[in-house]
Amino acid sequence: MPQAIVIRELGGPEVLKLEGTTLSPPGPGEVQIRQVAIGVNFIDVYFRTGLYKSAAGLPFIPGKEGAGIVTAVGAGVLNVSVGDRVAYATSDGAYASERNVEASQLIVVPDDVPLETAAAMMLKGMTAQYLLNQTYKVGPGTTLLFHAAAGGVGLIAGQWAKALGATVIGTAGSPEKIALALDHGYDHVIDYRNDDFVARVEEITGGRRVDVVYDSVGKDTFPASLDCLKPRGLFVTFGNSSGPVEGVNLGILAQKGSLYVTRPTLYSYTASRAALEACANSLFDVVRSNKVRININQTYALADAPQAHKDLEERKTSGTTLLIP
Repeated sequence: MPQAIVIRELGGPEVLKLEGTTLSPPGPGEVQIRQVAIGVNFIDVYFRTGLYKSAAGLPFIPGKEGAGIVTAVGAGVLNVSVGDRVAYATSDGAYASERNVEASQLIVVPDDVPLETAAAMMLKGMTAQYLLNQTYKVGPGTTLLFHAAAGGVGLIAGQWAKALGATVIGTAGSPEKIALALDHGYDHVIDYRNDDFVARVEEITGGRRVDVVYDSVGKDTFPASLDCLKPRGLFVTFGNSSGPVEGVNLGILAQKGSLYVTRPTLYSYTASRAALEACANSLFDVVRSNKVRININQTYALADAPQAHKDLEERKTSGTTLLIP
């Protein structure tokens, strides 16, 4: 019998319950897959706690990222076939051993990319892709600050930004995570627990500050992140691991140098099939070129999803975390 993690009430990691499920044949436009690995991301915590609302209401199966083998296809599906190795990054309901998924959300995984690697990189890697190549065009001459440098997105982004020719500054919260980030493209990594990251950015850049700040932390790093930017610099807030930024007076952007701010999402950058394929193919290309390596630093059984969430929230993890059905 297929199994899934089901959330019947919002709350802490303990609300993640493993249950047996029934799975109907795939409907029109759907594909059924046997999952090999499932990505764990901080957005899953937001849905579990209710910070973000599940479109399905309660109960629901969390998770957005996974990879597996196609076992059945519904009517009208043309882009994948039974036996294909596939992955996805924006389809709700990933925490399951088997599932139905919209075929339009699936990407066929190249033969030389392991499915575990695909599950580990689709959401985080495509997030890095749009942040560095679309939200702000990073290249030679760019100096950037990336918070949570040793996280899943951060480790990919550090390598990718360095390959694009940027000067890459990061923040991390322990000697081990600092060393990890330095080994993944970062030129400088600031210990945010013990150092004033604004002062360190000023020191590192000789007072010039950075062109763009990428921030998935939220409450704990705002508004100090704005003080790291050059006049007319861009603040990219794409997550809230410490809590959401609230009560912002937009006049602060004028006071700190006519700054820009954006709150992007992967969905907006992959809303069309062409955009999804372009983003995914760009990611596959940079990984297959060995310019970016994907770190699977933690794996848990599907039944141990509560512990995976606990470790993630307590910042005990680095790189990518997978659930294995």
